[in-house]
Amino acid sequence: MQKTLVLFIFLISILPNVVKSQDLMDLLGNDKPKEFTTATFKTTHLIIGQSVENVAKGHLNVVISHHFGKINDGPYNFFGLDQSTIRLGLEYGVTDRLEAGIGRSAYQKTADGFVKYKILRQDNLSMPVGVSYFGSIAINTLKWADPSRVNYFTSRLSFVNQLIVARKFNDNLSLQITPTYVHKNLVPTNADQNNIFAMGAGGRYKFTKRMSVNAEYYYLLPGKTADDNINSLSLGVDMETGGHVFQLFFTNSQPLFERGFITESQGKWNKGDIFFGFNIIRTFGIIKPKEFKGK
Repeated sequence: MQKTLVLFIFLISILPNVVKSQDLMDLLGNDKPKEFTTATFKTTHLIIGQSVENVAKGHLNVVISHHFGKINDGPYNFFGLDQSTIRLGLEYGVTDRLEAGIGRSAYQKTADGFVKYKILRQDNLSMPVGVSYFGSIAINTLKWADPSRVNYFTSRLSFVNQLIVARKFNDNLSLQITPTYVHKNLVPTNADQNNIFAMGAGGRYKFTKRMSVNAEYYYLLPGKTADDNINSLSLGVDMETGGHVFQLFFTNSQPLFERGFITESQGKWNKGDIFFGFNIIRTFGIIKPKEFKGK
C-alpha cells in the first residue's frame, strides 16, 4: 500500500511537466503529415472471428467458410473430411467506416446480419490504436424441438456486441483484443445465462509479403456458460493472391458465427476435438470511383 501511494504521488508530480512538454511541442509545431495505418490484418476476419478491418467503400466481400469434422473421428470418417459445416456470407462497404453484412450457416440453420463501424483509426501521430464496433443479430431457424412450448419469433434471436481494439506495431506484427457481450433471448433452463461476457485476443505475424500466421482466443468469463462450454482457440495461416484471401485453420469450435463459436464451443484440443477448416474471401468492386463514372 505504501509503495502504491509513493508511485501515485510520483506520477502526479511529473504529470504537469509532461503536459508542459507536450504543449511546447504543439507551439513549436509538427510538420509531419498525418497518415492512417492500413492493412492491420489481411481481411475482415482474423480467423473465424472479426478483425478490425472493414471492406472498402463500394466493395463487396463474398466469404465462403467451411469446417470439416473432428480430426479424432478417425479413419472411418476420413479424420473428419467426410463431414462438413459451412457458412456463406456477404460483406459490403457502405462507407469508408461502415460495413454491413449477412450470412447463413449450416450449424443450427442460423441466419445472421451485422454492422461494423470504425470508431477510431490508428495513425502515425496521435492515435496508437484502431477501434471498431461490431454488432450482430442471429436467428436459429431449426424446427421447434418441443411443439408443446410456445414458439415466439423473438425466442430464436441472439445478439452479439463487440469492441475491437487493434494495433499494428510494424509491417509484420499486429495484435487485437475484443471485449464481447452476448445476449440470448431464450436459454434451455433458468440456470442458464441470457447474458454472457467474453474477452477475445488475437494477432498475426506476417512472415512473407503475402502470408501470415494467425492466432485467436476467446475467454468466457466465469458463469454457467463457461462451466458447460470450452473457450474457443483457433490457429491458422493467411495467404493473399490478388483479389482473394485464403485462410486455412485449425479450431476447437464447430460454429462459424460469433454467438456460436464464442459461447457454444465443445471441442478440447488435448482430446483431439479439432476441426480443420478454411475461409475463401473474394473482393469485388461494385461502385466505381467518381472519376471513372460514365467512362
